[in-house]
Amino acid sequence: MPDPRRAIPRTDAVLAEPRIAKAAGTLGRDLVKSVVTEVQRAARAGEIAPDAIVDAVLARLPAGASSLRPVVNATGVVVHTNLGRAPLSAAALDALAAAGGATDVEFDLVTGDRARRGRGALAALQAAVPDAGGVHVVNNNAAALLLCALALAPGREIVVSRGELVEIGDGFRIPDLLESAGARLREVGTTNRTSARDYAAAIGPETGFVLKVHPSNYRVTGFTAEAALGELAGLGVPLVADIGSGLLAPHPLLPDEPDAASALRAGATIVTASGDKLLGGPQAGLLLGDAAVVERLRRHPAARALRVDKLTLAALEATLRGPRPPVLAALEASVTSLRERAEALVAALGDVDALVVASVAAVGGGGAPGVELPSVAVSLPARYAAALRTGEPAVAGRVVKDRCLLDLRTVRPEEDAKLREAVRRCG
Repeated sequence: MPDPRRAIPRTDAVLAEPRIAKAAGTLGRDLVKSVVTEVQRAARAGEIAPDAIVDAVLARLPAGASSLRPVVNATGVVVHTNLGRAPLSAAALDALAAAGGATDVEFDLVTGDRARRGRGALAALQAAVPDAGGVHVVNNNAAALLLCALALAPGREIVVSRGELVEIGDGFRIPDLLESAGARLREVGTTNRTSARDYAAAIGPETGFVLKVHPSNYRVTGFTAEAALGELAGLGVPLVADIGSGLLAPHPLLPDEPDAASALRAGATIVTASGDKLLGGPQAGLLLGDAAVVERLRRHPAARALRVDKLTLAALEATLRGPRPPVLAALEASVTSLRERAEALVAALGDVDALVVASVAAVGGGGAPGVELPSVAVSLPARYAAALRTGEPAVAGRVVKDRCLLDLRTVRPEEDAKLREAVRRCG
């Protein structure tokens, strides 16, 4: 009998098949060739028929050249760090696409001369926080704080409360970050109580600045006290306020969350914040405050190493100038609208064991700890959780008391159809 393996088409013949060739143009020839080789190996082992090789290759090809997969966030955590924090608005995504090629990021098209890098994004940030005399953007909030230490306190002291020596995630700690810049920490007060007098007593010729860190990912309750920014503004040294979550102005749903405008009005010299949390934009570190100090930070040699690329600048500007980003839409969604969507989803699922239940969502991303957002979820048997995570599209929910909850506060309305089909495929 003839060897069936002789019927397996050659690699170049498979790559020349029109559908495979089209995929190679999108995904890259090397990636597609590796899948072809893998399928041919399976065919030689008798696992795939030779005439089914092309279809098997197409089935195994990824949707894109990147290994990152889109995920429907049904966890109820609005700013989910493990899922990339803030989902970008349509305007920001369009801006990313426009900035993908050659762009005038630091080029004046009128004069033909070099221009200030990211001037549009910086102007939008300054317009969003008029109290800031100057603004600058680096690649994340930790970088913003690091730049402050490098420029304002090299070899000098940073005065900070013992209750604000925060670990920011994955084992990274604020004290280690600041000391890596060559600064020395001057800890004041206690874990639960620090007064303005404690800061004042620590100020001296070695003081680079006073640092006030918002403990955004935890709460200390009970017998506690902390000094307000206004009490620290007149100590004769720069005051840096790390507000963390990136709220630029007060928000009625988050009355205890600090914001940049209020911090500057209270007397902060520099405010640092994240761009990919409550602002709802790309990962970025925002520096806002005194114009002369911001310029000093901008001109420090390390600022070059910490600068953002054109894609971040484009997405940040579009977030600031464009429509309400998904993070704010999720925070502000009414429970009534969430319940209506959940009921429609359950009705469309037919005989699937699905229920509409009350849920509690969270801000996440180290913002507004303890704030509970009333929400509504679709409840499914727990077995759906793993199937949904590994399905197409991938859906991340949470398991509570042997039920998989799909919290609709973090699912955008335009994703409801995807969510419905994903559940049906797991039934």
